[in-house]
Amino acid sequence: MSNTSGQVIKCKAAVAWEAAKPLVIEQVEVAPPKAGEVRLKILYTSLCHTDVYFWEAKGQTPLFPRIFGHEAGGIVESVGEGVTHLKPGDHALPVFTGECGECPHCKSEESNMCDLLRINTDRGVMLHDQESRFSINGKPIYHFVGTSTFSEYTVVHAGCVAKINPEAPLDKVCVLSCGICTGLGATVNVAKPKPGSSVAVFGLGAVGLAAAEGARISGASRIIGVDLVSSRFELAKKFGVNEFVNPKDHNKPVQEVIADMTNGGVDRAVECTGSIQAMISAFECVHDGWGVAVLVGVPSKDDAFKTHPMNFLNERTLKGTFYGNYKPRTDLPNVVEKYMKGELELEKFITHTVPFSEINKAFDLMLKGESIRCIIRMEE
Repeated sequence: MSNTSGQVIKCKAAVAWEAAKPLVIEQVEVAPPKAGEVRLKILYTSLCHTDVYFWEAKGQTPLFPRIFGHEAGGIVESVGEGVTHLKPGDHALPVFTGECGECPHCKSEESNMCDLLRINTDRGVMLHDQESRFSINGKPIYHFVGTSTFSEYTVVHAGCVAKINPEAPLDKVCVLSCGICTGLGATVNVAKPKPGSSVAVFGLGAVGLAAAEGARISGASRIIGVDLVSSRFELAKKFGVNEFVNPKDHNKPVQEVIADMTNGGVDRAVECTGSIQAMISAFECVHDGWGVAVLVGVPSKDDAFKTHPMNFLNERTLKGTFYGNYKPRTDLPNVVEKYMKGELELEKFITHTVPFSEINKAFDLMLKGESIRCIIRMEE
């Protein structure tokens, strides 16, 4: 694979020229990796709601033209100077956050929030030289969260690339790059429900379903799904959800409904919506004495969390998580192995597959609420 090493590669990429307009398949030039970087051949990528959010340019500084995409699986084509943990031919997952291995966060067993490589949605260039590796006729095309996987080749910081088992099917494990690990890890790494316990999951999108899957794997006996769309319950049953509450069906706060259902509250709650009201409800629905609530969803910038301090004094715990507390390089290979051993089911998250030429169809399916994960096959 390294006969292209050190050379500019011309390939196809789906370019977003402006906000909320269909992506255009263009021929782009992808520069070789510089020091500390890796060039990947992307074989499969999937669409996450975060891509759609920034493509729509809602609530943040728009940056176009840009190549989106951050859930993917591929093969290392070449590596830049100083990269030792990866070599051409390795199977890998690029991740929107990273692990430099040197900062206090990376050296801590308790954190995955790398100082150097933590997600930055505003940056459209590489850290090494503040320049893009993508161009069309000499004009730079911006990167997205350091991954830009809607391209047949992409350049990523080596600290954001997890080397995985080459036997793992990339069209399945690519979904672990973002949303599935975020929800799964929120439950298994942070909430840590005990076998036989009760868990409430707020929001039954992809991340919430992954949180429910984490509760199922952990052996929780009652998994209560909370969502404003009742039709989501049927699908959620596949992920272990065995009870459902729609807050709109009740004339009292949903936390009171859940407390009544569970003799005082659930043992664990995981919030996956970004709604500040859902966050408060998730915290207030856990049992006093031992209840733990975990916040996953990203709130609006002006939101404020309000609850009575007695809820803490009565021994309820509130936690937050980023990417399910997984360190990308250290932990992702182990999550892939869980899938390979049959402990984690990924197929049920994948509702659609489209060829790269039809990438806009993936956006349509997500905007209509018809897909959990749509896999985009790079090679036609």
